[in-house]
Amino acid sequence: MFSGIIAALGRITELTPRNDGTPTVRLSIDAGQLDLDDVTLGDSIACNGVCLTVVDTQENSFFVDVSPETLSCTIGLDAPGPVNLEKALRLADRLGGHLVSGHVDGVGEVLRFDPVGDNRLLEIRAPEALARYIARKGSITVNGVSLTTNRVSGACFTINLIPHTLEATTLGCLKAGSRVNLEIDLIARYVERMLNPDACDASEAG
Repeated sequence: MFSGIIAALGRITELTPRNDGTPTVRLSIDAGQLDLDDVTLGDSIACNGVCLTVVDTQENSFFVDVSPETLSCTIGLDAPGPVNLEKALRLADRLGGHLVSGHVDGVGEVLRFDPVGDNRLLEIRAPEALARYIARKGSITVNGVSLTTNRVSGACFTINLIPHTLEATTLGCLKAGSRVNLEIDLIARYVERMLNPDACDASEAG
């Protein structure tokens, strides 16, 4: 479990196919300012909002294996480049964002990334199946970052990004047409299930 408060900017430095006959890819990630002193094999680190398991560490880098399924339903893990990093929460940690599972629900598209003074107005179109989970002034995770929606219209929503968020995460590099990992609010997911216990997921229908 994570909070959506990014601890450091890392960078995928290398992608290596596994030699065990599976299509799994091993990523080498430079941890940047993320402290790896307490990270051990099997620990979870969210990379661009995707919960991944540490399989090895070396100096200031860690390694994770990513399956074809994960690569097919997320963005930002299939090539070298910057990634938002967050270690899994401890029970005693302060919850500064909101409860984040690290399980990406879909990939959205950036429609606008406009300057508003020192801030940026970010508008994203989510997959239609996620629209019912996104509420005005509600929580949503974008590339692992816990954010609050300002306005919602159908499957589109806007967010105001302050300078600190732009500097401390990869969101400052977004532009119209960029694709982003989205995770809906965990509470909204369970409320919807309780209200519609017989409904099937959109991905399972038809």
